[in-house]
Amino acid sequence: MLKRLVKSRFAGKIASFLIGAYIHFVHATSTWTIIGVDQAERAADRGNGLMVLFWHGRLMMAPVMRRQTAKRFFMLISAHRDGDIIADSVKSFGLEFIRGSTANPKKRQNDKGGIVASANMLEALSDGHMVGVTPDGPRGPREKVQAGAIRVAQHAGAPIAPMAVSVSRGRLMKSWDRFLIAWPFSRCTVIIGPVIEPPPENDMAMVETVRQSVENALISLTEEADAMTGLGAHNRHTRESA
Repeated sequence: MLKRLVKSRFAGKIASFLIGAYIHFVHATSTWTIIGVDQAERAADRGNGLMVLFWHGRLMMAPVMRRQTAKRFFMLISAHRDGDIIADSVKSFGLEFIRGSTANPKKRQNDKGGIVASANMLEALSDGHMVGVTPDGPRGPREKVQAGAIRVAQHAGAPIAPMAVSVSRGRLMKSWDRFLIAWPFSRCTVIIGPVIEPPPENDMAMVETVRQSVENALISLTEEADAMTGLGAHNRHTRESA
């Protein structure tokens, strides 16, 4: 859908306006249950910032996190034109953006954008800010945490907060990420799980252990959030048929 909308800059701007207006309408008409913000802020207050990780398919409702904290909140967004639409759509929430993706250590020579994005994330974290990342984005595999975000947290010494978002009324699309489009007048649940410590700076063997812990936490929290909103049965069916 986004590829069709971004054929021209004008169409992209219109798409951003319409998507942003819809997201605000859903946010304004829905009731919210938000769990775990206090522990996330305490972790961020240690001085190394906080990595907030959530699935790409739950991106639509994630901007609500910005309104739960006085800290600056950066989002890692794709450098492609669909990233322009996403950034323009939700910038009115007060989010700031880092463009690119976490650097792929296997493709460093061809991943200059990723290296720059990772450096900008490290800078934001070192200043004590929060950085939101979809660790299975921008192209998947779905609900599989990529190691790049874990390595950024490792280098920054930043704790990692897994976050799940769900709604009572919405539709799981047939896109690669099973993107969740929320309907207005929903019951929305955000759960921020217990903070996971980053791997020690020089312990590369721990990266995989932490990566798997984060992935397990995100899967578990998403199932919990879906159960709280009533989306759980639909989501299980979608997972099984994927």
